[in-house]
Amino acid sequence: MNFSEYLKNNIVYLDGGMGTLLQAGGLKPGEHPEKWNISHPEIITDIHKSYFSSGSNVVCTNTFGANSLKFSDDELEEIIKSAINNAKKAKELSDSTKEKFIALDIGPTGKLLKPLGDLDFEDAVNVFSKTVKLGVKYGVDLVLIETMNDSYETKAALLAVKENCGLPVLVSNAYNEDGKLMTGASPAAMVALLEGMGATAIGANCSLGPKQLTKVAEELLENASVPVLLKPNAGLPEVNNGKTRFNVTPEEFSGEVTELIKKGLRVVGGCCGTTPEHIKALTEKSKNLKPLKITNKNLTVVSSYTKAVKFLNSPILIGERINPTGKKRFKQALIENDIAYILNEGVNQQEKGVHILDVNVGLPDINEIEILKKTVEELQSVIDLPLQIDTADVVAMENALRIYNGKALINSVNGKKESMNAIFPLVKKYGGVVVALTLDENGIPETAEGRVEIAKNILSVAKEYGIEKNNIIFDTLAMTISADQNAANETLKALNIIKNQLGCHTSLGVSNVSFGLPNRDVLNSVFFALALENGLSGAIMNPYSDEMMKTYYTFKALKGLDDNCQEYVNVAANFSSTVIDTNKTATQVTENSSELQYAVIKGFKEKASEITKELLKTKAPLQIVNGEIIPALNEVGIGFENKTIYLPQLLMSAESAKSAFEVIKEFMSGSEKTKSKGTFVIATVHGDIHDIGKNIVKLLLENYGFDVIDLGKDVLPEVVVKTVIETKAKLVGLSALMTTTVPAMEETIKLLKSQAPWCKVVVGGAVLTQEYADKIGADKYAKDAMETVRFAENELNINN
Repeated sequence: MNFSEYLKNNIVYLDGGMGTLLQAGGLKPGEHPEKWNISHPEIITDIHKSYFSSGSNVVCTNTFGANSLKFSDDELEEIIKSAINNAKKAKELSDSTKEKFIALDIGPTGKLLKPLGDLDFEDAVNVFSKTVKLGVKYGVDLVLIETMNDSYETKAALLAVKENCGLPVLVSNAYNEDGKLMTGASPAAMVALLEGMGATAIGANCSLGPKQLTKVAEELLENASVPVLLKPNAGLPEVNNGKTRFNVTPEEFSGEVTELIKKGLRVVGGCCGTTPEHIKALTEKSKNLKPLKITNKNLTVVSSYTKAVKFLNSPILIGERINPTGKKRFKQALIENDIAYILNEGVNQQEKGVHILDVNVGLPDINEIEILKKTVEELQSVIDLPLQIDTADVVAMENALRIYNGKALINSVNGKKESMNAIFPLVKKYGGVVVALTLDENGIPETAEGRVEIAKNILSVAKEYGIEKNNIIFDTLAMTISADQNAANETLKALNIIKNQLGCHTSLGVSNVSFGLPNRDVLNSVFFALALENGLSGAIMNPYSDEMMKTYYTFKALKGLDDNCQEYVNVAANFSSTVIDTNKTATQVTENSSELQYAVIKGFKEKASEITKELLKTKAPLQIVNGEIIPALNEVGIGFENKTIYLPQLLMSAESAKSAFEVIKEFMSGSEKTKSKGTFVIATVHGDIHDIGKNIVKLLLENYGFDVIDLGKDVLPEVVVKTVIETKAKLVGLSALMTTTVPAMEETIKLLKSQAPWCKVVVGGAVLTQEYADKIGADKYAKDAMETVRFAENELNINN
C-alpha cells in the first residue's frame, strides 16, 4: 500500500524530535546533525527504529538542514543517500507490523526571500529542487516540508517538490503565539495557498506545545479540504546540566493531541523535545479512534501573504484603478516605469476599503511580461491585499503567478478551447480562483441562456483538469446599454442563473455598462445595486466613486450583512459628492503624518529617498532624522508590537528609512555626523546557519542609530568574545533556531561573562523562552526584533 492510499482511511502517525536525541547521543555544540548520517549511521538508524517500534507510520530522514546553501553538491548527495539508507535499514529492522513509510524531511533555508531578504525566489526553488531530486533518486515514499515560517519560502519549497516528483507532499508551518507565521500569514491564508497548489496534507509544527497550537489546528480544520497534520513541541525547552529538555510529559502530550484527533486531525507526530515515548503514548491513547471524514469545504478563497479573502455572502470589492484603460496618467507611469505611482494607486484603493486589487499593465508600448512581474513583486511588498492578475498574455500570466505570494484571482479564462487549454493548467499548478468570461469562439451570446451554456461547458472542461467550481468565478459580461438597451437585463439574468442554479460565484466589471453615456457614476451605482440583488459576488469597480461606495455600504446594511449597521455609520459621515483626485499621492490624502513619515510607514523606498532630498533643501539633517524618520519607525514598531502590522511591513518600512538615511549620509559627506547610539555585536551561534532573525535585528538597529557589527552565521564563541573585547561593545545579540545549537549559545554566553563582563547579552530564536534564556545566563530574551531595539535603547539610556 502506498502512502496516499493509507492516508485515505487511517490516522497517520509521524515520528518525533531528532535534535534532542542526537544531543543525548553525543552531538556536540556546532556539529551539523546531518553529517551524523555518515559518521554515526548506527545512532540515526536506532532512533528511526525506535520511532517505528513506538508506533510511527512515517519516519523523517535526518535531512532537515540538508541543502545546497549549507553543503557542496557531492556532500549533499552523500548526506541524503546515507540518511535515506539509515531510514530504510530501520524500517527493515523494526518489528512493527504497521504500515511504514519514509519521508524526505525538508526544512527552511535559514534565509528570507527577496525583497525582505537576499535570496531570490527562483534560487530558493533551485535549492529545494536539488534536495528533492536526491530524495527521489534514493527512494523516499513522500516528502515533508516543515517548520516554514514564511509563506513565500513555503511556496518555493512546494513548487520544487511538485516540479520534480509525483510523490505525496505534506506541508507544515511554524506558527507563533499569535497564531500567525513570522511573516504574518494566518492558517486560513496558508490553506488557500497550499491547497491550491496541491499539497497532500497541510499543518503546523514546532514553536509551541499542543495546547498552544490548538487554535491554529482548529483554524486549519475549519478551512482545509485535505488532511490536516500537527507536530507540536513537547512544550517549552529547559536546560539541565547543559542538555535541552522539554516540559510536557508523554502522558500530557498524548492526551492533548488525542483530543485534536477527535476534532479531525489526520496526521500527527511530534517536533522539538518529543521522543519515542511521546509517540508511543500517543499511539496507545488514540488507538481506538476512527479518523473523521475529510469534508470538502467548497470555499472560494484567494489570499495574500497574510490574509485569506473568502467569497461568501458579503460582496467583495475589487479595485480597478491599476489598469491603463482610459487612464492617461497611468499609461504614462507604465511607460516611464514609475513604480511609485502604481504603488500609490494600490495604497489609495486599500485605504478606500477594497478587498482585492486588480493588476493590469497591458500596454503595447511596454514589455508586459517583465512589467507585470515587477508590478506584482512591488505591490505585494507594501500591500497585504490579494491581487487579481489581469492579462491576456499567457506567458505574462504564468510569470506573475509563479512569483505571487499567495493564491491569486486570475483574470481570465473564457469558453474558447484555446483559452481553457492555456489557462487551466496554470490554475492547477499554481493555485488560484479563475474568472471565467461567458464567451466562446462565437463571441458573446446576446441572451442569458447562451452565456449560461458557455458557463456549463467551462465547468465541464475545468473538471477534466481537476478544477472544481469553487475555484471558478463567472463574469457574465456587462455590456454598454448605449449600444443595446436590453444588455443590462441579459447580464443580470445570466448572473442570477449562474449564482442560484449553478451554485457558482460571480464577478462583473460594473462600469462597462455606462460606457459612452453622461453621469456614468449614477448609472454604475444603480446597476451595481441590481447586480448585488441578483447575486453578484465580486465587483471590479472604482473605489474612489462615492456613488459606488454608498451603494455597497447601504446594500450591506439593508441585507443584514453589517452588524448593527456599524460600517454604514462609520462611513456615512464621509460621503460627499466629490471624488478623490487620483493624481494625488496617498500621502496627500493622509492627515496624521508628513509625506516622509508616510513614505517610511508604507515602505515606499524611492519616494522616501526623493522626499528626503527635497527636505534637505530647507531642514537640517538631524531635524529630519529625529523629527521625521524615527517617529515613523516608532509608529511602525508599535504597530508590530501590537500585532496590527507584520514582519514584511516592518522590514519594508525599515528599508524605506534606510534609503532616506543614505541620502542624508551622502548630503553630510563627512561634515555633520549623527551620533552613534552605541556598538552592537550580533551573530548566529556556532553550528546554526539560520540568519533570518539576526538580519532583521541588524536592519532595525541600524535604522535606530546603532553601529552593528554583524559576524554572520555559524560563529565560534571565541570569535564573538574577541570582537566584543576589541570594540568594547556593550551589547551582543545571539540567535539560534535549532535545539541542537542552543548549547553553543550557552557556551558563548559563559565565555562572554568571564572575559567581557561589561557586555549585556540579548538572545532570540524559535526554541527560546524567557526561562530558557535565564538558565543559560542571558541578560535578555527578546521575542522579536523590536523588543531587541527597545532593550538596546534602555540599556544605553537613550530616549528618543
